[in-house]
Amino acid sequence: MIRRNLRNLAVFMSLSFASVASADWLGWRGPNFNGSADVTGLPDNLDAGPVWKAELPGPSGSTPIVAGDRVFVSTFEATSRKMVGICLDLKTGKQLWRADIGIQTPNNKLNNLASCSPVSDGKSVIFYFGTGDLAAFDFDGKELWKRSLAKDHGAFQVLWLYASSPLLYGDKLYIPVLQRDVPSDQWRDRKPDEPAIPSYILCIDPASGKDIWKHVRPNAARIEAKESYATITPMEVAGRKQLLVVGGDCVSAHDPETGTEIWRGGGWNPQKTEHWRLVPTPVAAGSNVIVCAPKKGPVLAFKSDGQGDITATHLAWSTRDTTSDAPTPLYYRGNLYVLDGDFKKGITCMDPATGKVQWFARIDSKPVLRASPTGADGRIYCTNEAGEVFILSAADGKLLSKAALQTTGPARGSVVALDGRILVRTADRVYLFAGK
Repeated sequence: MIRRNLRNLAVFMSLSFASVASADWLGWRGPNFNGSADVTGLPDNLDAGPVWKAELPGPSGSTPIVAGDRVFVSTFEATSRKMVGICLDLKTGKQLWRADIGIQTPNNKLNNLASCSPVSDGKSVIFYFGTGDLAAFDFDGKELWKRSLAKDHGAFQVLWLYASSPLLYGDKLYIPVLQRDVPSDQWRDRKPDEPAIPSYILCIDPASGKDIWKHVRPNAARIEAKESYATITPMEVAGRKQLLVVGGDCVSAHDPETGTEIWRGGGWNPQKTEHWRLVPTPVAAGSNVIVCAPKKGPVLAFKSDGQGDITATHLAWSTRDTTSDAPTPLYYRGNLYVLDGDFKKGITCMDPATGKVQWFARIDSKPVLRASPTGADGRIYCTNEAGEVFILSAADGKLLSKAALQTTGPARGSVVALDGRILVRTADRVYLFAGK
């Protein structure tokens, strides 16, 4: 470890990464699927400036991923309206190749259809967009396969534009499509004689792009509350593997091999409020599953060893001491960190087993914080929509530093933690910063 750190130091001083092995970040929430990484030597301030900065052809809220010496990032080209996958050199930030994968048709002021993060198995990369366009490439930019989920399974009916990221787990690719059962431009309940648009989980062979199975996931939510922007989270407890899916006023666990539902829990929207769409992804924290209800709703923890409807039997705890309407909580070093980026503007450290609050640290930010926090090297990295990066101590929430980066739109990508480095993505730029 000491020898490696010394080598990294010498490399950083020369601004060359030729001899540094990358600690990969292969999907949106990192190597542990919970926003954390077991890496060291990260910066506690950004005063030295970036090693490099790469400008992108347009904005999006996706998070970059890193595989070997490659950085992959999804974005939107405003002039052409193309959905674009880009490969950057980790050493220099130079663009190695780009692929034009789809065309954005709908649009709104709060989001675009390039908000899904890419995913990689270390050998190939898969880009996915809210248009339903899905494509795989090798690391030299050769297209391996391409398809349209919207063409095969129907256009996505999500009001503020679909944004769930794909999950690679084991040897399969998983994609959730949790949507309203009528077209998204129709703000009404489905009529009894009207065909329902289903919500579902799709399992795909990442080598060929072909469907393995499709599991329809029903729910009793109403209208927009059926919609979810969350990503599937894998979990393994006592040898039982599960896929965690949240949306439609409930969280459910599924068999990764078949999609069969194992259990589901809910209870946070008994009045069936119709606009409670779900944004934060579920978190596997020890043996509990953490869910954040929307619109100042509670944070809930369900025990993961249930079967069937566990709403009344397996609720471990629920609290309104903190809330998160958009950022997914961080699970790091046995603690749960819930970022309230809209209301209190601060982060709460909790015991995931009991829900007991250990401390709360306010974040001095006027803009909202919609990016999910990252934990590594004893630090928590948060970004607000104006491109300001806050670095906090994971031990007590003390602010270590704050830096403002350039952005021409809302910055919503999570910080990527590598050995001795971090990647920060604002709306239309990617920065690499090195530790000391």
